Amino acid sequence: MAAVETQETFNCTVEQFYDLLLDYESYGDFLDDVDSCEIIEEEDDYKIVEYRVTVVKSFSYRLRMEENGEDMISWTLESGDLFKVSNGSWELEEKDGKTLATYTIDAKFKVFVPGPIAKMAVNINLPNMMKSYHKRVDELYNS
Repeated sequence: MAAVETQETFNCTVEQFYDLLLDYESYGDFLDDVDSCEIIEEEDDYKIVEYRVTVVKSFSYRLRMEENGEDMISWTLESGDLFKVSNGSWELEEKDGKTLATYTIDAKFKVFVPGPIAKMAVNINLPNMMKSYHKRVDELYNS
């Protein structure tokens, strides 16, 4: 899978969206494929977060989450049984009282996934993931 980037505008402040992103352990409550997230290690400038996901079968992987200020989170793969590579980021900026979020990911799977299937998965999973974030923002900040 090649790198993918998308932008979304969320109906909340940058601070609110950043707080939502930092609440790793709640991801399983609103992201469909995520069974659970657990912070395994925590330092001043990063956290190691273990994700347990189910996509056809169950997988787990650990990401090193770098929390850069209050407008960016980036990650790199620490370990796991799903990805060879998983690097990405959320970059946030204020736009008319809302949050313009740029989501970037570059992932390569450990198992062979034919190009058309990987592309289809991105074209379905990425919009669904963004819908889940919009729904979560509405639940937390716009009810």
